[in-house]
Amino acid sequence: MCQLFINADADNWVSRTKSLRIDGVATSIRIENFFWDLLGEIAQRDRMTVNQLITKLYHESIDADHDLGNFTSFLRVCCARYLALISEGDIDRNPAQPLSQIDAKAVLHREAERARAARLN
Repeated sequence: MCQLFINADADNWVSRTKSLRIDGVATSIRIENFFWDLLGEIAQRDRMTVNQLITKLYHESIDADHDLGNFTSFLRVCCARYLALISEGDIDRNPAQPLSQIDAKAVLHREAERARAARLN
């Protein structure tokens, strides 16, 4: 089992720092290449740059009153959720389908139902 992870391309877990501006404030984010690639895929689906996606996630998180004390962890979880939603069949990995056109309420409802069913088992 471990060979699936140990023999993967080591470049995936090399960290890279990107600088960007959010509301005119310069900041930098350091995460692994694997996550930068996924953020790029997610951004491309809605015809955004990674910087635009990160800014949008930041603003929407603030609007939802989320604690952004560790924003890089939030970005990693976003990437993991993206892959999990694909794995569960809730979204398609088709890059031509914008994520902004997906019925988020329906996806979140199905996800909650699965979680409830798992707790009962």
